[in-house]
Amino acid sequence: MSSDDFIPTLQSLRKQRTPRKNAKSSAPTLPQLSFDLAPPPAATVAAPAVAKKPATKPPAVERTVYTVRQLIAELRQHVEGAYTGLLNVEGEISNFRPAASGHLYFTLKDGDAQLPIVLFRRQASLLGFKPRDGMQVEARGRISVYETRGQLQLIAETLRPRGEGALQLAFEQLKRRLQAEGLFDRPRKPLPQFPQCIGIVTSPTGAALQDIIHVIRRRHARLNLLVFPAVVQGPQCPASVAAGIRWFNAHPDRVDLILIARGGGSLEDLAGFNDETLARVIAASQLPVVSGVGHEIDHTIADFVADLRAPTPSAAAEIITAAQHRIEERVLSLERRILRAGEFHMLRARQRLQRLSAEQVLARVQDAVGRREQRVDELRFRLATAMDRRMRNRVNRLAALETRLRRHDPTLRLSLANRRLANAEARLKRVASEITARRQTRIAHASARLEALSPLAVLNRGYAIIYLERDSGQSTILRDAGVAEPNQKIRARLARGSVRATITETVTK
Repeated sequence: MSSDDFIPTLQSLRKQRTPRKNAKSSAPTLPQLSFDLAPPPAATVAAPAVAKKPATKPPAVERTVYTVRQLIAELRQHVEGAYTGLLNVEGEISNFRPAASGHLYFTLKDGDAQLPIVLFRRQASLLGFKPRDGMQVEARGRISVYETRGQLQLIAETLRPRGEGALQLAFEQLKRRLQAEGLFDRPRKPLPQFPQCIGIVTSPTGAALQDIIHVIRRRHARLNLLVFPAVVQGPQCPASVAAGIRWFNAHPDRVDLILIARGGGSLEDLAGFNDETLARVIAASQLPVVSGVGHEIDHTIADFVADLRAPTPSAAAEIITAAQHRIEERVLSLERRILRAGEFHMLRARQRLQRLSAEQVLARVQDAVGRREQRVDELRFRLATAMDRRMRNRVNRLAALETRLRRHDPTLRLSLANRRLANAEARLKRVASEITARRQTRIAHASARLEALSPLAVLNRGYAIIYLERDSGQSTILRDAGVAEPNQKIRARLARGSVRATITETVTK
């Protein structure tokens, strides 16, 4: 960004709108126990509007030549001096780039306008969700100028998603991260069966506490309750509930277990129980923790980390007092069973006394014999069925063995071998005849070529070979007439036979 482009941007920032009002009211003051809790951060804080001075004609001054570094440094001082507080900027994430150092770099877009954002490693490690491109977020931080590039940027302190969908996304990402750490799979602490005192972390004015008191007074009136007043909605909720859990763990002799209770609500109402710090405090608790947050369909991170999750606060009270209530119900049930058993045995004894007669005894003996005969018949039927089934199995097995034996019959294998031998002989004869034919063809061709090159073929055409006979008995081929003399003897080799003659005359022309 050049210095000419930067100056209009600075002027537009100075004309920024007034900050928005807080959407939520602060939590009510709680009675009974008082704890110093961190005040909730403001929902929206914007930079104060800069009063626009009336346009006056600047006095004529001598033109000053800036270096780039001087101009950018002076602009940065002006920007940081004009916007000394923290700004809240809302927009859509784009060009998200996490660095290896742990810092996060991205751009917030709003229509055609965009603003670079940097979130350093310490602040990035405190995020409860993972930013990504396209997500609508609200960044809170200080406005500054990055001198190396000469661009306006926001150094963010906090980052939070906007809308219910963003809260659900943050919930899912935190759930997956804590589950990967094994925080949900740790061994659970068992609940005491007969607690004497329960520590309840909830709002003292909420309906959840009244429901718990009603259930416990009805099922276990001698159980004591110790209430830690906590904020169960809004930014103070995680720290307030965590403080209650720490207080009860600091006084383990006063309570036997801890109950976190809150009525149902929207995802935004229950967002305080999806805090990572609160989840780790619950996991580190030495006392058993029961989570009774929301309705049955509501699920929070506190439910997954607690030693026991109850669908509602009333159900949590019923679960805690279940052992005592079961004992009372068990005693009443056993008492009723004893009375019914005594009456039943008395009735059976009277009936047996009335049935003791000779005819009844004989009938009972006959019935017993008939039942034994029926049992014998049943066993006979079962034996016949078993024998038939076993015989069928043997027949099937024998048939399978015969089939396998036929496949290995020597006659079949010999017949197959004979067929293979006959095929091999036929192929051998065919190959031998082909080889013989090829050899005969080659011999015929060679004989024709040899016949064409044979001297006898020349003699058959009427030529003769003349040999000059010497006195020594040797003969040489006569090629030149000048060598021969009259009265010398010659021999002519013809195609069939030879003749002898004497030279009478030589002609050398």
